[in-house]
Amino acid sequence: MRQFWLHTLQAKYGYPLERLAVEYPITFGRDSSKRADIVIFDAHRPTVPYVVAEIKQGKAKDGKEQLRSYTHATGAPLALWSNGPDSKTWNRKNPNYLQEIPHLPTATQDIEDIINEPWTLKTLEDKENERALSSAGNEALREKIVDLEDEVLANAGVDVFEEVFKLVFTKLYDEMSCHQGRYPYLRFRNSNTASKLKENIQNLFDAAKEEWPGVFSDDERIKLSQDHLQVCVGSLEEWKIFNSNLDVVDDAFEYLVSKSAKGEKGQYFTPRWVIDMCVKMLNPQEPETVIDTACGSAGFTVHSMFHVWGEILEDLGLPRSNLFTAERKPQRCLDYVSNKVFALDFDEKSVRVSRCLNLIAGDGQTNVLHMNTLDWQKWDTALRSSTPLRAMSRLARSIRLIVAPIAEGSIRMMLEMPTAMVNGSACVGLPSEDGTSCGSGWPRSVNSRRA
Repeated sequence: MRQFWLHTLQAKYGYPLERLAVEYPITFGRDSSKRADIVIFDAHRPTVPYVVAEIKQGKAKDGKEQLRSYTHATGAPLALWSNGPDSKTWNRKNPNYLQEIPHLPTATQDIEDIINEPWTLKTLEDKENERALSSAGNEALREKIVDLEDEVLANAGVDVFEEVFKLVFTKLYDEMSCHQGRYPYLRFRNSNTASKLKENIQNLFDAAKEEWPGVFSDDERIKLSQDHLQVCVGSLEEWKIFNSNLDVVDDAFEYLVSKSAKGEKGQYFTPRWVIDMCVKMLNPQEPETVIDTACGSAGFTVHSMFHVWGEILEDLGLPRSNLFTAERKPQRCLDYVSNKVFALDFDEKSVRVSRCLNLIAGDGQTNVLHMNTLDWQKWDTALRSSTPLRAMSRLARSIRLIVAPIAEGSIRMMLEMPTAMVNGSACVGLPSEDGTSCGSGWPRSVNSRRA
């Protein structure tokens, strides 16, 4: 691998052989036993390291830690890591922070030339394709958030959920604005001083709040310090969040909500592949209304929405691109999400995430309510008089459901419950039409399928 990179640095990047050295000694105090695999010297100071490179098997995270100490010891502004198929380049901003940059500068470029290159969504797509071809191809946005928690946010003194949620919300708005032609280039970039970056990201966040109201209060601000924000933006800027079905951000939001709530309030979240199966079984249609009465991070409603939208696009003979979620939708799609998709949850964070996803997918409309489904006494009078639904409220703590009204007096329902309840105890308390029996006594108009 070292020979490959020595050739690449000369042939591709244009560095002359006299600026390259191998097994360069790194001195820590009196210890000079450490060796950098490759060093590129500064063009004007031929004995001063400009790039320190580590070329070896292993993970980028481990290589980054080693290069952090090597660049600190040598003062080199650039660090390069590669295990063969994958490579990463970092710019040393201060002794404790390496900012990832798109690629190594050539011999005729400055660091600023790389950092200040304007990015478009095509840039993010290219980076997405590069990741897909690398050994890190299966890495998800949620894994990047986990890395941020471990390396940065654990000691930031802020609510991790709130601050990461704000940044993803802001980045979604930036991508949509760029895709719709409001701005020629992406603005969610780590390409300024820490103070200027915070000002830029705060302004972008304020614009996102104005575009998608109801998720954050008008006076909400980003609470991360300038240095912590710089690290977070630098880590997230290469990820394209808008795609064909919001699964990237859906997965990340589900992780944030579940990490915040699991165990504290008895909340457990349905795997996305289970949600896909349930939605296919229920098969909601465009004229029907879908409601999830314990929506969590909006998995059921969002997947139902895209299921119906797929049928609408097919009916209209329209294609579905890899940036469908950022595109302006046909009016039938907007009418469906505005008038036919509803969700409820008692957890305030879940409600805000659900509103965010529905606002983004629905292009500005949301029907997500902050309510406690278990409090059946606050239901509409007509619903309270329904014996089966009243009985259902007593089991709701263990039951997840999607209800799709298809005609007056008729509903289809998806129940999701623990295995123990499916094996027998679930029917306790569910009345028959005469008010005495259990599951088999549901009204004839109800067709239930158990997940």
